[in-house]
Amino acid sequence: MYSNKHVVKISLPILLSLLAQNIIQVIDTAFLGRVGEVELGASALAGIIYIAIYTIGFGFSMGSQILIGRRNGEKNFHQIGEIVIQGVLFLLIPGLLLIAAFKLGLTGVLMRLFQSENISEAVSGYLDWRVYGFVFAFANSTFRAFYIGIARTKVLTINSLVMAVVNLVLDYGLIFGNLGMPKMGMGGAALASVIAEASSTLFFILYTRKTVDLEKYGFRRIIFRWSVVKRVLDISIYMMLQYLLSIVTWLMFFVFIENYLGEHSLAVTNIVRSLYTIVTIPSHALGSAVNTLVSNTIGAGRKNEVLNLIRRVTMISLGSMSAIVFAVAIIPRLVIQIYTSDPSLIEDTVAPLYVLLSSLPFYAAGTVLYSSVSGTGNTQRALLFEIVTLLGYILYSWFIVVHLRLPVGWAWTTEHVYWFQLMLFSLFYLRSKRWMDKKI
Repeated sequence: MYSNKHVVKISLPILLSLLAQNIIQVIDTAFLGRVGEVELGASALAGIIYIAIYTIGFGFSMGSQILIGRRNGEKNFHQIGEIVIQGVLFLLIPGLLLIAAFKLGLTGVLMRLFQSENISEAVSGYLDWRVYGFVFAFANSTFRAFYIGIARTKVLTINSLVMAVVNLVLDYGLIFGNLGMPKMGMGGAALASVIAEASSTLFFILYTRKTVDLEKYGFRRIIFRWSVVKRVLDISIYMMLQYLLSIVTWLMFFVFIENYLGEHSLAVTNIVRSLYTIVTIPSHALGSAVNTLVSNTIGAGRKNEVLNLIRRVTMISLGSMSAIVFAVAIIPRLVIQIYTSDPSLIEDTVAPLYVLLSSLPFYAAGTVLYSSVSGTGNTQRALLFEIVTLLGYILYSWFIVVHLRLPVGWAWTTEHVYWFQLMLFSLFYLRSKRWMDKKI
């Protein structure tokens, strides 16, 4: 039985890792907010496009993490290394193909989504540099899956701090032209992120070679083996589709805002989005932890302990989220000033921020329950839940933003709709115990 202390011990390094990673996007958003309102809004769209593509690798790595966790629970350690090696090799292919696709015209196709020429130009300038990060980001996601899967999560904190420091220094230099570097604006933010991701990959390689028992975990010769990749894909293909659909749907939400509510509302939405990613970090970390804890528990043959584990992690998530909501609700304007000094932008962001805060209890419970469904290995069922939930999300977004043209605060009620649905679907499935006979 994993105690609450053990849950926190595994979750805390993941939390610190996520915090360091998200400090990068906060720094990007805060710096670009000082460049201009267009850049502030465009950085959200560019970032979501990048993340939408990144989900290909992230979804694959989550499938790897589930398999690694199961093999770790079974004590079949020698099978873990080949999962990691094949993941890195396999994801190198889409990484290189995506760079080629963007350079051969995909960026121009995506720019047709936007009404504002200023927004299109800014997003294009960002993606021109940012796409080079796919290769490094995909490799990093596989290394993270390895360390979370074997419950050695402390390294993630160190790695993310390396990324954050590199990104901070390069953002300051490349966005504004400081430290003897060229002034590149949004392109500078993108290049800084790419170099930070490359530094993360280098760190993971050196750390793994120095500290991991390569023989124990089966890190043998680097040879591509389709049989291993196929085994991971059998689980991860549904997660890849799930994450891709989720992010593409969120991109549609931002496109609705840009097309129908304008550049100012887009800037407001980006501030709320950035704060969203920060305040949900504890619950996100607990979701990642419960995914591998559920997988390890099932692998160890203790299926009867799973529901109690999920219940306890859900309560920890709700408790931590309640404290965060209370803290931010007291000083909303002070928090918003991290991103902008524009008085009108600050005032217009307060109401949407309060709307977001009211949805976070649903997020806190929903993300743990949904991650638990994936942790059981039934990623096909998780994908089904995501598709049904996203259909409701899209219809509601269209009705609020496109049809009614309500203010941006109303637009953020979409989060209530999304997480409430996903929470209920996951809860009913877990209580049904149909997952108990799932083999992977």
